[in-house]
Amino acid sequence: KKGASSSKKANTSAKKELSGKKQEEYLRKSSRDKENRVVNKIVTIVVITLLFVGGILGFSVYRYISAGLKPLNSAKTEKVTVEIPRGSSNKAIGEILENEKIIKSGMVFNYYTKFNNLTGFQAGKYSFSPNMTLDEISKELMGGTGTGTADVKLTIPEGYTIDQIGDAVEKNLKLKKQDFIDLMKDEDFFNELHKKYPELLDSAAKAEGVRYRLEGYLFPATYDYYNGTNLKDFVTQMVEKTNSVMSQYYQTIKDKQLNVQEVLTLASLVEKEGDNENDRRKIAQVFFNRLASDMPLQSDISILYALGEHKELVTIADTQVDSPYNLYVNHGYGPGPFDNPSEQSIKAVLNPQQNDYYYFVADIKTGQVYYARTFEEHNALVEQYVNNTNSEDSEANQ
Repeated sequence: KKGASSSKKANTSAKKELSGKKQEEYLRKSSRDKENRVVNKIVTIVVITLLFVGGILGFSVYRYISAGLKPLNSAKTEKVTVEIPRGSSNKAIGEILENEKIIKSGMVFNYYTKFNNLTGFQAGKYSFSPNMTLDEISKELMGGTGTGTADVKLTIPEGYTIDQIGDAVEKNLKLKKQDFIDLMKDEDFFNELHKKYPELLDSAAKAEGVRYRLEGYLFPATYDYYNGTNLKDFVTQMVEKTNSVMSQYYQTIKDKQLNVQEVLTLASLVEKEGDNENDRRKIAQVFFNRLASDMPLQSDISILYALGEHKELVTIADTQVDSPYNLYVNHGYGPGPFDNPSEQSIKAVLNPQQNDYYYFVADIKTGQVYYARTFEEHNALVEQYVNNTNSEDSEANQ
């Protein structure tokens, strides 16, 4: 009986101990649940606060941008004279317009022009009013409608070489061509430009054997010239224009594992070899096909540049000229561009029309371009559209 009594006491003690543990566990669980509920409430409050603040911030930004895209004051038509200095970037122009109380935000103007790919703004004095839209202001700036803006407007045609630009500078600006050519050979001046436009000129800076480092980088366009303007400032304006055009293509160039020098070199050949977008895109692909097969590009444009001459037909003897620019003999891209190409030719190189041709020849009478996959096919086309034409011309002249 004593043993039974002791056993009951032990069981009772065990039950009490177990009950105590359960109670302790229950209390811990209740405490954790309470803590979790507090944490959840805090997290909920923080999230709601962030969403609220983010919503207010987003709405504020939206209102700011929306207001910046609208005229500053639709009821105010009074004209204000605004001067845009030479070489002004879109950002700088936006700041000027904001300071002159023409637009609400220079920052919005800068991003608006970039988003819409608006470039080529001209320096000069303009008459703007606060009721004008960003589009209206941009069109006037691109059209160079400022009154008395320039003493001379110099147009550089697409495909002009630096030598030809030098002739145009001397004829129209009354500056010495030799001074222009000397500037093109000035390494210190190039280094200044390289620091200012590194993404544009990095690959040009590394090029070897070039005649002019800035060949290909003086964009064909119409430029304002003011009497007494420093020649360096005038050339910088042209390089700035090239950079503004090329900036939208830098990422594409990297994605294609090319560099700017290579793109402008091919574009300068495409510019002269094809006279319409379709042919330029086909010819660009022909060049890429030849490069991929380690074939020389064999462009007559390279021979003419190497010779420094302008003539209609290239002879076999011409193709042996000793020059790094001779792409009949030398493989690859050569030192650099052969002229200053248009944006259409640049786009053709970056978006060529896929084909499996390795040769092309143009009918010198019609300009029609014919393509071939083999050398035999190419020779037949040359015989038909070049040699026969020359024979007919010779007979006619006799």
